[in-house]
Amino acid sequence: MALREGALRLNVLVRSRHFYKLTSLGVGARSLTEKVSSKQVKSSAPETAADHLIYTQEHFALKESLRKLIDQEINPYVDQWEAEGKFPAHKLFKILGNAGFLGVNKPVEYGGLGLDFSFSAAVAEELGNIRCGGIPMAIGVQTDMTTPALARFGSDELKKEFLLPSISGDKVACLGVSEVGAGSDVSSIKTKAVRKGDEYVINGGKMWTTNGTQADWMCLLANTSDGPPHKNKSLICLPMNLPGVHIARKIDKLGMWSSDTAEVFFDDVHVPCKNVIGQEGMGFTYQMLQFQEERLWAVANILTTMDNVIQETIQYTQQRKIFKHPVLHHQAVHFRLAELQTEVELLRSLLYRATALYIKGNDVTKLASMAKLKGGRLAREVGDSCLQYWGGMGYTSDVLVSRFYRDSRLMSIGAGADEVMLGIICKYMDTLPGK
Repeated sequence: MALREGALRLNVLVRSRHFYKLTSLGVGARSLTEKVSSKQVKSSAPETAADHLIYTQEHFALKESLRKLIDQEINPYVDQWEAEGKFPAHKLFKILGNAGFLGVNKPVEYGGLGLDFSFSAAVAEELGNIRCGGIPMAIGVQTDMTTPALARFGSDELKKEFLLPSISGDKVACLGVSEVGAGSDVSSIKTKAVRKGDEYVINGGKMWTTNGTQADWMCLLANTSDGPPHKNKSLICLPMNLPGVHIARKIDKLGMWSSDTAEVFFDDVHVPCKNVIGQEGMGFTYQMLQFQEERLWAVANILTTMDNVIQETIQYTQQRKIFKHPVLHHQAVHFRLAELQTEVELLRSLLYRATALYIKGNDVTKLASMAKLKGGRLAREVGDSCLQYWGGMGYTSDVLVSRFYRDSRLMSIGAGADEVMLGIICKYMDTLPGK
C-alpha cells in the first residue's frame, strides 16, 4: 500500500511540476547555456522500461526529470565548484529537496516519496551524469548514508527534527563514523558519549567527514558504554552548532575537489539522550545495515560515469589520429574498450540482482560487498586505460576522464576498503581461518 501511494505521488509530481522548478544557483557562475568542459554523450545503459530487469516507467520518469535538473542546475557550474573546492550545498540541496530527490525511498509522512530502494538506485545512476564525483558523493551522503537508520529506527521526534528537513533540503547532513586510526575498522572508534543525567557528554573526533564544513547535523557513531566493541556503540543525531563542536580543518584531497571534507573535534559536547537513534548499543548494527544501501548506491552511481568515460573515449579516439589513422582503429584500443564495457555490463547485472533481492527484504551484504569490490577495481581499470588513449589531453584537467581518474580512486577506499570487502565475502563463504 505504501509503495502504491508512493508511485501515485511520483506520477502526480511528474505531471504537475516535473519534479523541480529551475532556480539560479549563484552569482558569478557561468551561464546555463554555456558548454561544459567536454561534450557529453549518451551512455549505453537501457533507455526504456520494456525490457529492463527492475525499472518501470516510473523509474525512467524519475531519471529523466533528474537529468534535466543536472543539465541545467549542476553541470554548468561544476568546473567553478571544482576550482573553488566547494559547492553550495544548502542551495543545491534545497533545489533537490523541492524536487523530491532527497527522500525517494523515505516515508511519505516525513516528506519522502515512499518508494523502494530501486528508485534510489535509479537516482544514483542518473547522478553519475554529473561531471565530477564530489557532488554525487555529497548527495549520496545526505540520502543514503546519514538517513537510512534514522528513517528506519529513529523516534518520531527525531525524524521531525532531522529527517524531515534533510529530505526537504533545509538541512545538510554529514556522517561521523571514520576516525584517525579507525576507518574501515568501525569497531575501533574511540569517540565517547558518556551519559550524565538525561544528556550525553561527547568527546573525541571524526575524520574524512563529507559535507562536514557545511553540515547542520551529524549522524554520529560513538561509544556509549565500555562493553564489547560491536555492542557498545550508538548512533546519535548531533547538531553541528552545539558548543564544543569544532571544525578543525577542511581537508585537501587527491580528488572529489568540489565536495568539502572536514576533520571534526568534540570537546564536552552535550546532547540529549533522546537524540539516540533506536536502541542504545545498537549503533554498530544499524551502521552495518546502512552500509548495504551506501555500497549499492556507490556502485549504481559510478556505473553511469564509467559508461560516459568509455563513450567519450570512443568519440575522442575516433577523431584523434596517430600515423594517419584514428586511434580507435588500432585493435588493441577497440578490443580493450570492448573488454571494459563488458565488465561494466557484468557489474550492472550484479547491482540489479542485489537491488532486486534487497527490496524483497533479503540480506545482500555479500552481493553488495562483491559489487563494491568490483566497482572500485573496475573504476581504476576504466580510468587508467581510457586516460591512456587520450594522450596528453588525458593529463589535463579539461576532460572528464582525468577528473574520473582521480575521483574514482576513492571507490576502493571509502565505505569499506577493498580488503574489508574481501573479508566480508570470505566470511559469507566460510573461508576465513579461525582465530
